[in-house]
Amino acid sequence: MSQQVAVGTLFVHGVGDDYLVAVSNDGERSLSARLTLGTTDAGPRPAKFARRHESGEEPLAPDRFVELARRADRIRISQQTGRAQRERIERMLDGYQLDAKTVRTCRYCASAGRYSPVTSETAIEADGEQICPDCARRELDAELAHHDVSSTAADRLQELLLDVQNLERVKNLLSGQLDPDLTKFDEMSATTEAVDPVPVESLGLHPGMQSLLDDRFETLLPVQSLAVQNGALDGDDQLVVSATATGKTLIGEMAGLDRLLDGEGKMLFLVPLVALANQKYEDFRDEYGHLADVTIRVGASRVRDDGERFDPDADIVVGTYEGIDHALRVGQDLGDIGTVVIDEVHTLEDDDRGHRLDGLIARLKGYCENRNGNAGGNGKNAGTQWLYLSATVGNPGWLARKLRANLVEFEERPVPIERHVTFADGQEKARVANKLVRREFDRKSPQGYRGQTIIFTNSRRRCHQLARKLEYDAAAYHAGLDYSRRKSVERQFANQDLAAVVTTAALAAGVDFPASQVIFDSLAMGIEWLTVQEFHQMLGRAGRPDYHDRGVVYVLVEPDGSYHSSMPGSEDETAFRLLKGEMEPVAMRYDETSAVEEVLANVTVAGAGAKALTERMVGDVPMKHAVGKLLDYEFIDGLSPTPLGRVVTRHFLEPEAAFTMLDGIRRGKDPYDTVAEIELRDEES
Repeated sequence: MSQQVAVGTLFVHGVGDDYLVAVSNDGERSLSARLTLGTTDAGPRPAKFARRHESGEEPLAPDRFVELARRADRIRISQQTGRAQRERIERMLDGYQLDAKTVRTCRYCASAGRYSPVTSETAIEADGEQICPDCARRELDAELAHHDVSSTAADRLQELLLDVQNLERVKNLLSGQLDPDLTKFDEMSATTEAVDPVPVESLGLHPGMQSLLDDRFETLLPVQSLAVQNGALDGDDQLVVSATATGKTLIGEMAGLDRLLDGEGKMLFLVPLVALANQKYEDFRDEYGHLADVTIRVGASRVRDDGERFDPDADIVVGTYEGIDHALRVGQDLGDIGTVVIDEVHTLEDDDRGHRLDGLIARLKGYCENRNGNAGGNGKNAGTQWLYLSATVGNPGWLARKLRANLVEFEERPVPIERHVTFADGQEKARVANKLVRREFDRKSPQGYRGQTIIFTNSRRRCHQLARKLEYDAAAYHAGLDYSRRKSVERQFANQDLAAVVTTAALAAGVDFPASQVIFDSLAMGIEWLTVQEFHQMLGRAGRPDYHDRGVVYVLVEPDGSYHSSMPGSEDETAFRLLKGEMEPVAMRYDETSAVEEVLANVTVAGAGAKALTERMVGDVPMKHAVGKLLDYEFIDGLSPTPLGRVVTRHFLEPEAAFTMLDGIRRGKDPYDTVAEIELRDEES
C-alpha cells in the first residue's frame, strides 16, 4: 500500500464506535477506510482496518493504518467527533508518537469520509451545523429539483447562499419567505442631474396660464426647465424622455394652453388607455376648465359612460389613440389644432398597437398640414407643435430623428427604488402579497403618508380574486369597470382609504396613483411576458417624491411558471431577464396584416395622399404589396376606398379577418365556422 497510496493528509472522523479515515493528496482522496480501535495494555490500538468500496469493505491489516499515519504530512481529527472518542484516537496516536490537530470540518463530508475543513469565512449554516460550500450547494440543488427553477434563478440562489452563508434562509425563499436581506435584488439609486431651474415668472406665457403657474411654483422642475430651454414654449417639436413622476405632463400643458389662449389652435392630449384618458380629462377640466372647454374622445363612441358627449369644437381634446384615429377615419372635423401631445409614445414598440399609433401620427400630421399648411412646429407660431412624452425609450436619439423632433432627455430618479425577488407558487402569491400590503400600509413616510401598493397581475378575473384575499381594504381596477367605479377607486386611493389596488395594464401607462410599493403578482399581461419597457413603466410607479422617501418593488416569481403553452421560458427566467435587461429599442415591425390595415386607413383618410402619409411613418411599410392585397380584397379602387373598405377601416378590423368574414357570408358558411377560422388563424400566427 505504501507504494500505491500517496499520503498528504490523513483525516479521522468518529462515527458510532468506529472511525472513518480519509487519505488525500493535493485535495484528491486516494483512500477511504473504516478503523476500529481495540484496548491493549499499552492503550488503544488499531484492531480492524478496512478499505471502503461502493460494493463493500476490503479488510486490511490493522498496522496499515499506523503506516499511513506515519507517512502522512499532517493528521487531522474532526471537531464533530465526540469528546470521548476524540480523546481515545488521540491517545492511540500518542502511543505511536504521532501528532494530530483537531479541526472544524464539514459534517456532511466527514460522514462520507471526506476531509473538508471549514472556517468562519467559508462555513454555511445548515440545521444548526456548519457545512462546506460544496455540500451546501448540493443540498440546495436537491431542494431546487423539487421546484423546477430555471438555471438563472438557481444561479441567483447559489450566489445568495455564499453571501449569507445560511442554507435554511435561502431555502425559505422558495416558500415565499420575505427576508429582506435575501429578497433584495438591487437598489435603483435616486439620481440628480444639474439643471439650471427656470423661474416661472420668466416664462412670459399668456396671462391666464402664467397666473396659474405663478400660484403653484416658483421654479420649474429640471425636465421642465430643460424642455423650456430647448424650445418647448417656442413651438419646437420635442421628444421628452424622463422617468415617471418627473413632471413631463406639465410641459405639454404649458405649451398647449399657451398656444390655445394666444389663438394658435386647440390642444390634443392623446394617451393609450381609456382609464388614463378619463383621469387626464378630469384633471384638465378641474385645472383649466375656467380657461377653456375640455372634452374627451375614447373609442368610436361619441358618448361617455357618464352620458357626456364628445364636443369636437372644444378647446382641449383628451383622447385615446383609437378615439382620435376613429375621428380621422370617419372624416370628422377636429378644427384647428395648435398642439398635439402624444403621451406614452413608446407604445410604438408594442407589437399589437404600435402600428396604429404610427399610422395615427402620420394621419394626424396630414390633417394638420391640410388645415395649417405645416406638419410641425419650427418656431413660434409655425403650424402645429408636436410633443412626444415617454419614461422609457431604448433608442431615443433614433426615435427623435424619425419623429423629426428635438430630443430632451433627463435621467433622474426622484427617490431610490429597492427591487426584491421572492419565489411563490400561484396560491402562495396571495399570502405573500397580503403580508407585503399590510407591512407597507402600517408604515408612514416622513411626509406623513401611509404606504400604499399597486399590484399588477395578468387578468381582470385575477384582479378581483386577489383584491378579495387582502386583509386591508383593496380594490380591483381595470378597463372593464364602468366609469363611476373607476373614479370611486381613484378617489379612495387618493384619500388613503385603500391600502392597495390590484390592476392589469391600466395603471402601467401612468394613471396617477401615488403608491410607495409595487408588487408584480405576474410578469405577464394576458399570455405575453412583459417587455423591459413595460416592466420599467410599472415599477416606476413605486415612490413619489412629494409623498415618499423611497419606493419598493416586489417581484413574486413562480418557479417554472407560465400562463400559456405558447409563452417562451418560465416566470423565473423572465424575472431575471427583466431585472437585468436593458431597454429594447423602439422598432416598428410591420407584418402583412398591420401594413395592409394602416395603408387602408391612410387611403381612407387621404386618398391619393396615402403614399405621402405612409412614407412619413416611423416604420418601414411595404406599401406596394399592401395596395396589391387591398385591391385583391376589393377594399380599394385605385387609391380610393370602396364602401366595404370604409366599413373595415372605420371599425378597426384587420383586413384579412374582414375578408374572411365577407368570404364566409358570400359562401353561406355558418357564422361560428367563420369565427373559428379567424381564431385559428390568429392562434397560428
